[in-house]
Amino acid sequence: MDDKQPIQLPQSGLAEDILAQFVTKAQAELNSAAIAPAKAAGEETLHLVTFRLAREEYGVEIGRVQEIIRAVDITQVPGAAEHVQGVINLRGRIIPVIDLRKRFGLPEVPLTDRHRIIVVELGEKRLGMLVESVSQVIKFSATLMEELPEEATTVDHHYIRGVGKLDSRLIILLDLNRALLIT
Repeated sequence: MDDKQPIQLPQSGLAEDILAQFVTKAQAELNSAAIAPAKAAGEETLHLVTFRLAREEYGVEIGRVQEIIRAVDITQVPGAAEHVQGVINLRGRIIPVIDLRKRFGLPEVPLTDRHRIIVVELGEKRLGMLVESVSQVIKFSATLMEELPEEATTVDHHYIRGVGKLDSRLIILLDLNRALLIT
């Protein structure tokens, strides 16, 4: 994305509509064969959608994000894994929704109008991630990512790829393949 190009705000003015513009634009850049992967002096640049759970900020690669929608009309499924909130009907396609708070062992909170479902693609599968809010789309150098010290987590927390340092913020980068395993 050209950072100097002005942003056209959607008429709705909703943050999710504004973010959707960034996601669509960034996906177009990533998928375009004419544009090489963003690299500066041989360094990889990460494009992330960031979101919040509890007080922490997490990120997932924007190329995996299909869309971001409001957390409404989630149908609970009897017998589903504990961290599966239910399923949604997204334009005729049934999508399982993983409650990341439950998946990460965080206490439950009631749904609010800030909760969102981030629909991601994992190979042939589409899954939704229930998050407390979506923050922004960011890009930064992969050199700002560090592995999480093994003393900081247990074997059960192998879904964290690393931690990014961006100004005074720490952003936990998820390994979606491991974080969203439905067992």
